[in-house]
Amino acid sequence: MSGSIEVEVVYALHDVQKVMVVRLGEGATLEQAVAKSGLLEEYPEIDLGGRNKVGVWNKLSKLDTVLRDKDRVEIYRPLIADPKEVRRQRAAEGKVMKKGAAELNAGEGEAAG
Repeated sequence: MSGSIEVEVVYALHDVQKVMVVRLGEGATLEQAVAKSGLLEEYPEIDLGGRNKVGVWNKLSKLDTVLRDKDRVEIYRPLIADPKEVRRQRAAEGKVMKKGAAELNAGEGEAAG
């Protein structure tokens, strides 16, 4: 069929990944692909205007991005935690553990000596 493209629209939940294949006219946008996929009706929690970001092949994109044949449109869930903050917390916990372990080892050495 000339003048058309086929794209995948993907929405992944923690336990399932929904993949819809849609056929659109050339020049179709990311927003049109999501609308045609039916995922907005199936998952009313999707909020393209705010909570959910979208992308093409793992690259954040705007809703007016023009798609190409065989593109993969992805609807991202909002983050529950800030990844930078999680890393900071892990690093802080690691410092406490290392410090505590060093003090414990030093105490054992004195007792043995």
